[in-house]
Parts: sequence; C-alpha cells; structure tokens
Amino acid sequence: MKGDGNGWAAAPNGGKVWGRYGAAGLLLYAPRTRELLLQHRAEWTNEGGTWALPGGARDSHEDATAAALREAFEETGIEAKECRVLTAVVTAGPFEADPGRPELAGGWTYTTVIAATRSGLTLPTSANDESLELRWVPRDAVPGFPLLPAFAASYPEVCRELAAYGSVEP
Repeated sequence: MKGDGNGWAAAPNGGKVWGRYGAAGLLLYAPRTRELLLQHRAEWTNEGGTWALPGGARDSHEDATAAALREAFEETGIEAKECRVLTAVVTAGPFEADPGRPELAGGWTYTTVIAATRSGLTLPTSANDESLELRWVPRDAVPGFPLLPAFAASYPEVCRELAAYGSVEP
C-alpha cells in the first residue's frame, strides 16, 4: 500500500530510524561529467541541513530499487527511465527489533541503489519541500560537504561499488 512504510523502526542503542520496512536512496552518477546528485536536506527532516542522497522509506510492496527510484522522482523530478540501475548495496543494518519498544518495526536496512544517467550527463532537477537544494557535485568533492553521518560512513563503500562499473558510459 502506498505510504505504509512511513513510520519508525528500531535502531541500536535505543535509537530509531525512518521507514517501517527499511529505507533506500539513489546514488545517481553522471559518468561524462563525473558528478553525483546530492540533496541538501530540509531542516525539518531527520539530520536536516546535511547533504545526502534522495531517498526515503520503503513501502511494504516495494523492493529497495523501486523505493529509491520512487523517492528520487518525488524529491528531484528525475524519472526512473532516465536512470540505468547498476547495483544495490545494503549500507546500514539490519537492525533487530527491540522487545522493549514493540511499537517500532525491526529488521530495518538502508539500501543505496547505484545508478548512472542514461545520457551520461547531469539531468535537470526540481526539488520538493524535503530539499533545501539539489546539486550535481564532482565525485571527489562530495566528502567536503557536511554529509549526513550515515551517508558519510557509507560513501567509501559506494564509491568502490561504483568504480567496479568503470566509466559506466551510456
């Protein structure tokens, strides 16, 4: 059901994370310009003011790729047909259920879906209210941004995964 993934799940050390069925984000790469699309998260969002990937909660009927492409469209206006999915990598979790907080879902994961633009070039974007800004950023410049901590921790791994695809020319 659309939107049934909105809600909290258990995280380690008494924390909580968004997405009852997990969450996913889209790392979209423009190979000809060697840029990635980043989202400057609105202040009202979790870890607002940081930079990360467009993404969000998975719904019960979605796999991680479908969720990442849906969320990216909602947050950037980029259509799935403009993206070539290369791989998907679980970059956080799974986090077990917390018996002391039965209202929170368990088994949460975050999956980074890595894709290239079909054209090889950056694409126009249209931000929704979850973004302060959307920006295509040179791949090597990403670590210089104030990143969402979980994205910063996973960035070296997703770069290794992206590198496995070489230049990923269209």
